[in-house]
Amino acid sequence: MESIINEFLDLVKQRNGNEPEFLQAVEEVAETVIPYIVKHDIYYKKNILLRMVEPERVVTFRVCWVDDTGEIQVNRGYRIQMNSAIGPYKGGLRFHPTVNMSILKFLAFEQVFKNSLTTLPMGGGKGGSDFDPKGKSDNEIMRFCHAFMSELFRHIGHNTDVPAGDIGVGAREIGFLFGMYKKISNGFTGVLTGKGMSWGGSLIRPEATGYGTVYFAENMLNTRNDSIEGKNVVISGSGNVAQYAAEKVIQLGGKVLTLSDSSGYIYDADGIDLDKLRFVMHLKNVKRERINEYLNKYANAKYIKGKTPWEIKCDIALPCATQNELNENDADTLLKNGCICVSEGANMPSTKGAIEAFHKAKILFAPGKASNAGGVATSGLEMTQNSLRFNWTREEVDLKLKEIMSNIHDSCIDYGKEEDGYIDYVKGANIAGFVKVADAMLAQGIV
Repeated sequence: MESIINEFLDLVKQRNGNEPEFLQAVEEVAETVIPYIVKHDIYYKKNILLRMVEPERVVTFRVCWVDDTGEIQVNRGYRIQMNSAIGPYKGGLRFHPTVNMSILKFLAFEQVFKNSLTTLPMGGGKGGSDFDPKGKSDNEIMRFCHAFMSELFRHIGHNTDVPAGDIGVGAREIGFLFGMYKKISNGFTGVLTGKGMSWGGSLIRPEATGYGTVYFAENMLNTRNDSIEGKNVVISGSGNVAQYAAEKVIQLGGKVLTLSDSSGYIYDADGIDLDKLRFVMHLKNVKRERINEYLNKYANAKYIKGKTPWEIKCDIALPCATQNELNENDADTLLKNGCICVSEGANMPSTKGAIEAFHKAKILFAPGKASNAGGVATSGLEMTQNSLRFNWTREEVDLKLKEIMSNIHDSCIDYGKEEDGYIDYVKGANIAGFVKVADAMLAQGIV
């Protein structure tokens, strides 16, 4: 089996040798899915996984825009259309200086499995640009978004490819992008998700990824007759996902100790309650300041510069910032400090070494393709509402989100429960996501 896996990975490395993040994502899937493929004749020797790791389409383009000083700036734009076997491509747009082909291909590949797990009819895709929104004026961001969409529009559509937001792409950016798409296409369609409520958005969409991550953690804890109530929780990040993960933890009776950004993290031993969280939301979403400004209002807190929060003792860890933010040493520290549950809010935030440490210790560990699927699931619900020209209530959407996360959790158990009773959620998520896409690909022939 090891030789079969290595032969497959060697071939993928030959084709994608300069894309480490993508290779990391493929390796993690291959190690659990290939043994399943070999045992099932319907998939064996059909090269299904090899077809899945090759994008159906890769689009790159130039984005020229004018900054506030009148200087012409040039960025790169991308859209990876990975797999459309079960529905139109669906996945976010990321605006960040680190964006490159490797990162977007890993995100698109993960998105295929994530979208499959939701049971909604959505394929996988991802896109974005190396544009950095930080420090830019609203007018500069508008000009960039309009320029970006003036090229992207020809590759997307409500039945073809439906982008959403991601890092660097929030409600403001989605608004500018949608405005240009509507102008160029001369049509009002649900081609982007994460829209404002007055123009086609869905209630709970901003909260969905964070809420879903916590719902999944609660489902995992329930398998051991436990819950979030009374637990100390460490969260990384301070953006959309982290904010609403914190909110749901607080609502369920947990105590949030940390939040972070790329400069460092804050530690509030008294706990970040709803009032403090509202301050963080204003700080990050309105003022767009760094997280260390928290100490100007809450002097009892501590700010640790240049570090991640995994050194803080906790029961539950929710990595909600970015890829590979939690390494093997961090995992060892969390385990020594008594952490019993890790639920990923970001995409692939734990390194391979960290995941191996969690599995060896047999703690509850949820990979992002399962635990953070609530965001894209609610995007799917937004697409449905757009098609119906109808809006569900906040309570209805939240109930549907909670049910979807519970169903994803059950699917992971179906394929990931081992003989000793331990649930390997990585294995379960990978196989459950693979089966639905693979069955559709087989049914549609070699296309």
